[in-house]
Amino acid sequence: MSTSPTIDLDAYFARIGYVGPRSATLDTLHAITGLHATTIPFENLDILLNRPIRLDPDSLQQKLIFDHRGGYCFEQNGLLLLVLTALGFQVTPLSARVRLQQARDDIPPRTHLFLQVDVDGEPWLTDVGIGALSLTAAIQRHHAAGQLTPHEPRRILHEDGRFFHQADLGEGWVDVYEFTGEAMPLVDRELANWWTSTNPGSRFRQNLAVARAEPDGRRKSLRNGEYTLRRGAEVLEQRTIVSAEELHETLARHFGLRFPAGTRFGPPGSPWPA
Repeated sequence: MSTSPTIDLDAYFARIGYVGPRSATLDTLHAITGLHATTIPFENLDILLNRPIRLDPDSLQQKLIFDHRGGYCFEQNGLLLLVLTALGFQVTPLSARVRLQQARDDIPPRTHLFLQVDVDGEPWLTDVGIGALSLTAAIQRHHAAGQLTPHEPRRILHEDGRFFHQADLGEGWVDVYEFTGEAMPLVDRELANWWTSTNPGSRFRQNLAVARAEPDGRRKSLRNGEYTLRRGAEVLEQRTIVSAEELHETLARHFGLRFPAGTRFGPPGSPWPA
């Protein structure tokens, strides 16, 4: 069995269905990014169940690989960091401020983790933990023009000393997040993870969020009680979930997430079926 001291590569590749080369090449990076984003769902359900979010290698593997669960950025990109490092990639964890639906003059907290991967001297960015806009291929860091991915086009703008990761959803470019290139070592990830998962003001304490990309270019998402299937800006299906039973069925059918009958997410009065 091929393992490293921190990551079981065989188990991870079985989880995402990857059977390609294990060399540190751009093709490998693209393939793993796409399969990860279309297999392991983004989700914050343990936060709503008041369970701790642990970032050590054993906990990440147990939850996302062996328990067939998902997670949010610190878990998703934390696991991918272990995988890419074990394969011999030069990887730097970076911090960002999420700007989706945020005005440019707002200052959101620096609570997002993504990865820079240097391949043949060129910096590429990958991110399987930004919810309904997780990357399905790596993109070039120093490339302001639009870059095609299996899903939405992306670009990286450099303005006023900041980089803006943007996506074109079919109605123009929108900010996904901003970053300065500052590394995010484990001590900073632990602190940001604790704030994000425990602070009552965190959006992940206030909302139920699940998402996964589909291999055919579509994306599925569940926010509170609203399920959406879309391709870019085009909404293909949307429905309101009206019961806890329907919520469990949606989680299992569309995201592969199964919980014991009677599991309820969040306190009474939550804005999703409970």
